[in-house]
Amino acid sequence: MMKKASAIGLTVVLAAALSVGCAQKNNQGATPPAGNNDAGKAPAAQGYVPKELKVQFVPSQNAETLEAKAKPLEKLLGDRLGIPVKVSVSTDYNTVIEAMASKQVDVGFLPPTNYVVAHDTKKAADLLLQATRFGVDDKTGQPTTELVDSYKAMIVVKADSAIKEIKDLKGKKIGWQGTTSAAGYTYPALLMKKNGVDPVSDVTGVQFQGHDKAVIALLNGQVDAVAVFQDIRAQMQKDVPDIMQKTRVLAFTDKIPNDTISVRPDMSAEWKKKISDAFIAIGKDPDGQKIIFDVYTHKGYVEGKDENFNVVRDANKQLSGK
Repeated sequence: MMKKASAIGLTVVLAAALSVGCAQKNNQGATPPAGNNDAGKAPAAQGYVPKELKVQFVPSQNAETLEAKAKPLEKLLGDRLGIPVKVSVSTDYNTVIEAMASKQVDVGFLPPTNYVVAHDTKKAADLLLQATRFGVDDKTGQPTTELVDSYKAMIVVKADSAIKEIKDLKGKKIGWQGTTSAAGYTYPALLMKKNGVDPVSDVTGVQFQGHDKAVIALLNGQVDAVAVFQDIRAQMQKDVPDIMQKTRVLAFTDKIPNDTISVRPDMSAEWKKKISDAFIAIGKDPDGQKIIFDVYTHKGYVEGKDENFNVVRDANKQLSGK
């Protein structure tokens, strides 16, 4: 009798197990029932959750100087996020993209062309925020009091240079940044192309790591012209007081969208928001404002919109002819 009861019990258990298994198999891929918010939901921690946040900047200025300016951000950001933060400066404009693609860097301060390449081509970056900064007076090169979401690049020559028009750059040496630098290559190169000067074959390009280094090379006679962002000379006046008298703007480019704060795409949604909120708060904090202004002359951050960078995509297409 005991054996018979056991056999019946076992049969019931097996039948129940088979029933559950079939139900699970049949429900795979099925749409969760309406009103059941937990059905089919991925774990809350889905996505990358950093234990240490790695933040990298591009070398818009001397890399050692820039890193020293950015270092205080480690504590400020770490205190808000509750995890250690490691700040570094990439060796050039391209390596930060590769570092994000290989997941060696979590957050990149990416200029517009870098962002477009990282997001569209490498699938290595999602846009979080876009910087705001003071405008720049074209005549004086000094900051205005107006907060803007764009800036310009310019081609600069020595004040006594015989180069008077863009077409005069043919056969000359020009100082570039990396090819993914919007201000140090893309927009000035496109400006030259529109004025009949091929930025590849009509000039000899010399690459520098830092817009300030390019201007110093110009003053030293190593190159005949440089492509730089609009307020670099104002930033250099402390070290080169007569820089405005020694140099002259040959031409300005069209407006360029301000820099981004971008994050690796696999970062969890929760941490994307945490990072976003932290940077916005830092932009409103007096100590934070000083750091981000010293680093990139940023005044704060607002939610980024990918469509703002369609003008950059268009510039890239015009430059490549594709």
